[in-house]
Amino acid sequence: MTHAPLGPVVSSAHLADGPLPELSELEFGMTIASNAFARWTVRAMAAAGFADLSPLEVQVLHSVHHRKRAKTLADICLVLNIEDTHTVNYAIKKLVAAGLVVVGKQGKEKTVATSAKGARACVRYREVREQLLLQTVSDLGLDPQQISRLAGLLRLMSGHYDQAARAAAAA
Repeated sequence: MTHAPLGPVVSSAHLADGPLPELSELEFGMTIASNAFARWTVRAMAAAGFADLSPLEVQVLHSVHHRKRAKTLADICLVLNIEDTHTVNYAIKKLVAAGLVVVGKQGKEKTVATSAKGARACVRYREVREQLLLQTVSDLGLDPQQISRLAGLLRLMSGHYDQAARAAAAA
């Protein structure tokens, strides 16, 4: 007995029922990967000893710690491609309250930088990541260049989704 092919793996068959169903397959992959990544960041940070942070707060902390330079709210939003600055501002307030970042000034602009405690949190997160994630991903046998190409494709696709969002807002 032969079975009909099930088609692409998607969460919304009505979106895949048309031209380029592979895009719906990619969108489903991005959705479940995004949710898994968010869950991982929160649990990894908790395993590092810094519980009660949201996925956005973990992302903001790592972004602020990047290159160990103070960042403005605009810098963080631009790098993370976040339009709603108030969500990042709230995350910063929570990170300040937790003692993970400190507020400063650069000219007239408010800046944030990691505190010593925040830097320790980032280092410990990295250790947890290396212990729990890197080896299992390495065991997949993927070519590192393949992972880099995938990252580039995701950044490229984000630009197309941003442009489509602008077009939808103007419609």
